Amino acid sequence: MSEIVNRQRKIKIDSQKFEKFLNEAINMIPETLSKSVSVAFVSDRKMIELNRMFRHQNSTTDVLSFPVEGEFSEKDFLGDVVISADQAARQAKENKLKLEREITQLILHGILHLCGYDHEKDSGEMNRLELRLRDKLRIS
Repeated sequence: MSEIVNRQRKIKIDSQKFEKFLNEAINMIPETLSKSVSVAFVSDRKMIELNRMFRHQNSTTDVLSFPVEGEFSEKDFLGDVVISADQAARQAKENKLKLEREITQLILHGILHLCGYDHEKDSGEMNRLELRLRDKLRIS
């Protein structure tokens, strides 16, 4: 079962609403059907720490994905998506979007990374798929 975990206090997060969206998105993506994902909301401070540890970047980012692989993988659990609530709020404001919409886009983006998509290495495949899914999920 997928779950939402809120590990920050600054930004109000409606966990139930995002859990509903998470399950809807999982059922829309063939690679994730009948699988689960966890999504954690963290502060910028925690995201900087994670980004430094795993990507060697000393800055915040909006979303990180941690697929479960190898001997520790469970066939029904894809991995963890971590979202900086602070960064999501800034991006929503910059893009003139509601925070809820920004977060749903980040959840979808993170799930696609868990499926192995990589917009930094592919030829636009992940972006095209993400845009199609945004339309289907009504978050475009």
